[in-house]
Parts: sequence; structure tokens; C-alpha cells
Amino acid sequence: MPGMSVKPYQEVTFDADGDVDVAQRFRLAQLDVTDLVMFAHGWNNSPSVADALYSSFFSPFPGLLATARDVRLGYAGVVWPSMRFADEPLPDFRPSAVDSLPQQTGLDGATQEALVAFFPGHRETVGRLARLLHEQPESEAAFAEFGVLARSLAEAPPGGLEASFAEDLPEDEQSPPAVLYEDTLAMCRKFTLALDETGAVTKEESAAWSLSFGGGIGTLWKGAKELLRQTTYYAMKRRAGTVGELGLGPLLGQLARSSPQVRVHLVGHSQGARLVAFALRGLPDGARNVKSLTLIQGAFSHYAFASSLPHALHSAGALRAMQHRVDGPVVACYSRHDSALGVMYPLASRLAGDSRSAAGLDKRWWAMGHDGIQSVDQTVGLTLADALLRGIPGSGCVNIDTAAVVRRGGPPSGAHSDICHAELAQVVLAAGRIGR
Repeated sequence: MPGMSVKPYQEVTFDADGDVDVAQRFRLAQLDVTDLVMFAHGWNNSPSVADALYSSFFSPFPGLLATARDVRLGYAGVVWPSMRFADEPLPDFRPSAVDSLPQQTGLDGATQEALVAFFPGHRETVGRLARLLHEQPESEAAFAEFGVLARSLAEAPPGGLEASFAEDLPEDEQSPPAVLYEDTLAMCRKFTLALDETGAVTKEESAAWSLSFGGGIGTLWKGAKELLRQTTYYAMKRRAGTVGELGLGPLLGQLARSSPQVRVHLVGHSQGARLVAFALRGLPDGARNVKSLTLIQGAFSHYAFASSLPHALHSAGALRAMQHRVDGPVVACYSRHDSALGVMYPLASRLAGDSRSAAGLDKRWWAMGHDGIQSVDQTVGLTLADALLRGIPGSGCVNIDTAAVVRRGGPPSGAHSDICHAELAQVVLAAGRIGR
């Protein structure tokens, strides 16, 4: 592929139902490699954006393997239908750019078109949402209308497959999520507070919001935009599970049959981490070609692999025991500088009406990219320095605190997108025993 930093490289494209491009699948199986690193992006809305990410992330690998013998490393980029808001930082190679991104209440044209592409048949809905964000009426009825419209986008398509892949925890533990069901105005207030915490609200806006807590509500439209953002992420989360289990998992099974000598190393960022993790559920019994799984700032529950939940001992995560389908370690990289997962994710994920504790302090709603894999026996915790110096265990779940490098980014997502570092490339190589 022109412009790609590494070779051999193969793009693998899936649609929303997990169906793969057959020609690309064939070319993937023809790669003459000993090891194959497959990366799934998070919030990208075009193949070109995904390719830029993959080129940047993969670029350190050849140098790191320069002295390795008997290793023929291949690369694959998983492209699946997702989207990002245009005011979010790209998960790429320009960390200095994220600090200067404007934080606007309205919906720019690029984001509107991305929403229309991600939610076909909803152009009028997107247009009305954009007008409300632009006009910012000081009316409870307007906020109520905004909530109904935003949540209509996230409804699973009738007769589609996605509804079965929405939850990381049992339905009685995770549904209904606050972002889809709690009173719209109440959620907008909470998201405005959260934006204030991440620095996405200016001092003037914060002061105006404080005055409006018991009165005017016009200053809460930034919270309304965040409600829309989190609603689309919920739909993206559902789609990531669908593509992982119904698409990538079976593809890996086919690769195990056609190219049994190839060692596969799965990598995922954000919702892409959920995609590659759910691929384990779709991996056919007996397929042992997945040699490592590296989850970078995973935007799904830290209890997904748990055999028993601390707050509900009778319940397990949606990926219970799936780590045993990896013939090597399952590595979760996390950073405290990721405010998308540390602040916004728990607020959106908690149960509607649940006011037992503040969402950010309640570990039931934390994401894997915030503190790693939880409630899995014998999980090993490492700093990034220790992982690179002493190595990574050859099996089981491993948490690596990567805050030393995943640390830059502007509001509201913080360092969620700051992932293109040679140190993270080294983690992938160490997890897969590539070159050793």
C-alpha cells in the first residue's frame, strides 16, 4: 500500500455485520510470514485515517527487529465501520496537535457527515441535532427532544445482529446504561461537570454553569454534545463486538487452517481493543494460532474477562475464560492520563438512576484502559519499564501501566489517542515473543 511504513502489509475490511472483503482475506492468507501483527483501530471514520494510524504505529517494528533471525513479520490493519467527532484528536503521530484542537458546542460539517455515514437513514435527525446545538435554546423541552433524537441513533437496526453484542457484563448488571435512558437534562448537567473536570470547559463557561445549576440551562449544551458523543460510542461498542466475534474470529480460524505455521498477534486500540477481544469468542475450537493479545486503552469494562464480579459473585464478564484461547499473554495497557476512559466512560456506562456513588469512584463502571484487567486470578501488574526490562509472562493476563508514555492530549479525551510510541511497539513484540 502506498505510503505504508512497513511491508508486507495487508488491509482487511469488514462491514457492520462482520462480513470480510473476500479478496483481502485471500491475500492475507498468501503472506509469506512467520508472524502476523493485526491491529484494529478505534474511532476512525475512513480507511485513510486508519492507514495513517497503522503506518505510524508499525513504523518502529523493523528497527526493533533488525537483529532478529528467522523472523518474517507481516502486518495487517483491520478496517471496520466506525467514526470519530472531528474535534477529537487523531490516534496518530502528532501529539502536539491535540493540545490546540478547538472545543466547540456545535456540530461541524465533517462530524455531521460522519454521523450520517455511521447511521444510514438518519440525515434529518442529524440535521436537527446540529440545529439544536447551534441554537442552544434555553428550554427543557429542547433538551428532551435532543435526548430522544440522539438516542434514536443508537437503536440497534431492526432484524440486525448488533443487539446481541452490546454488553461486557451480564444484562442485569449493565443495563439499562445511563447514557441511553437517564433523564436528558440530568445527564447533560453531569457531562458538563465532567467536561469541567477534564478542562474542556473554559473558566467563564464553568462560572456560568455554576450560576445556572438552579436556574438557566443554556450553558448545558456542551454537556448535550457530550451526550451525543457517548451515545455514538455506545453504538460503536456494540458494532465492535459484532465485527470481532462474527468477522475477525472466524477469519482467524480460517487462517489457522490455511496457514497453520503463522503466529498471529492481535492488537486493538479503544473500541478496536473490544473488537479483537471479542474475536476470541468467534475463534473456532482448536484454533491455537493467536499467540498474544495486546489491548491499548481498551474502551470496555475492566471486568470483561472476570469469572466472578466483586459486586455480583454469581455473575461473570462477557469474555470469561476467553484468555485461555490465546496461546500466550493477554496484555492490557492503561494510563491514568486517559480522561475519555477515566472520566467520561464510567459516567456513561453506569446504570440509569443509580446514584449510590459517583460514577468516577465506582469501580463497577471503570474501563480496562483506566486500570487494566480486573478480577481475573493471577493477573500480573507491571510498570512499562519493568515490562521492557524484564519481559512479559508467557501466559495469563498482564496489566501494564503505560502512563509514562501515554500521557499527552487535550480535553475532553486526554491521552486516549497518544498511542504511537516505540515503547508500545516493544510491548507487542515482547508479548508475542517475536524475535526472541
